[in-house]
Amino acid sequence: MKRFVCCAMIIAFYGIGMNDGFADNPLILDQFSADPTARVFEGKIYVYPSHDIPAAPGRGRAGWFVMEDYHVFSSGNLMDWTDHGVILNQTDVPWLERKSFDMWAPDCVFKDGKYYFYFPASGRIGVAVADKPEGPYKPADKPINGVRGIDPCVFIDNDGKAYLYYSMNRIFAARLKDNMLELDSEPLVIGNLPQKGLIEGPFVFERNGIYYLTYPHVQNKTERLEYAISTSPMGPFEHKGVIMDESPSGCWTNHHSIVEYKGQWYLFYHDKDLSPDFDKNRAIRADYLSFNEDGTIRKVTPTLRGVGIADALKEIQIDRYSAVSPDGVTVDFVDSNQKQKGWKAVLAAQNAWVQYNNVDFGEHKWISVRIKAASQIGGVIEIRMDNVDGPLTAKVEIPENRDWSVVKSGLLISPSGVRNLVVKLDDAKNVEIDWIQFE
Repeated sequence: MKRFVCCAMIIAFYGIGMNDGFADNPLILDQFSADPTARVFEGKIYVYPSHDIPAAPGRGRAGWFVMEDYHVFSSGNLMDWTDHGVILNQTDVPWLERKSFDMWAPDCVFKDGKYYFYFPASGRIGVAVADKPEGPYKPADKPINGVRGIDPCVFIDNDGKAYLYYSMNRIFAARLKDNMLELDSEPLVIGNLPQKGLIEGPFVFERNGIYYLTYPHVQNKTERLEYAISTSPMGPFEHKGVIMDESPSGCWTNHHSIVEYKGQWYLFYHDKDLSPDFDKNRAIRADYLSFNEDGTIRKVTPTLRGVGIADALKEIQIDRYSAVSPDGVTVDFVDSNQKQKGWKAVLAAQNAWVQYNNVDFGEHKWISVRIKAASQIGGVIEIRMDNVDGPLTAKVEIPENRDWSVVKSGLLISPSGVRNLVVKLDDAKNVEIDWIQFE
């Protein structure tokens, strides 16, 4: 065994920084975010979420949702997200007579060379217009006349006609005029949906001639995601089932969107990852979504791993695992006082392991691996490819060190292509791992 044990070199760690790109769930670490509407513009994914902020004296209502502005984020690879900053603040809206702090779930669409950003505030729905998906956005002088509600969604059909959907205890739908600022029909209540429990947050899309109306619904205690289908954007809709069950975390809300990007469908949603004890400060997520042959949606199980293919050259957050051993693994915050620093995986039993899927090694000649780790008693870590019994890539000795340090070790083999990665504790000790990175 000794010939397989690589000599380790300790490298001093000079501070814990934010990840440049985060492919895992949640997608955004440096701020709270919720209600993500994902759209494909100019060959990229743009996500328009709402923005939770902590309440403060004179700044919202304590113990409730506090939302005063909107950011937009973009990515070309679902790995590296760019924050384009604030695109609209409640103080920018000319028809708001007060600071309402209720700028809830928004949407954005493109039509005739312009981007139209729809947002709720004080029970009305406003529109802001821009020439680029990231803005700057200029809000219209008045909200949409004839609309009282929240959570706007705009769907543009293949014939160019636009439809507005929104909620206020029920879901409403209406046609929009070509100017995208006014209704072209009276709002219609969507029927044939569950009659009991809160329904809100509609999101509509079309696939293969089927129109999908998706929405959060409180069937029991918290929101789950459900859907109905139709052959027309205005219905009638037939209730079909559940897209995502109630969150195991107990997060009361779950608002979402569904988008196709480069041939793959994705579900964007939120949970309370960054604020486990307070579900009014939320964090956006994404997972893969797929369909049955008859067009029905397969139920999505939320994951920590999320979407995107990780670059082996960057820090791989194995605590956002795809699979985990039955025993001996826990996940906790790196710093419970600064949760935006992310999580750590704690391996505390012999042969405990975590699997992290979809790491791109390309065709490089890989020489070494770096592991940011801490251990009170030391331990030996195996790195394997594909699965827990897959090719042994490295054996790394983690020294006794209660403080975080980066351990560097040579590789036994040089992986190539897109592979699953397994990190396994080889002995019955205890090792904490923040990330690993290949060189």
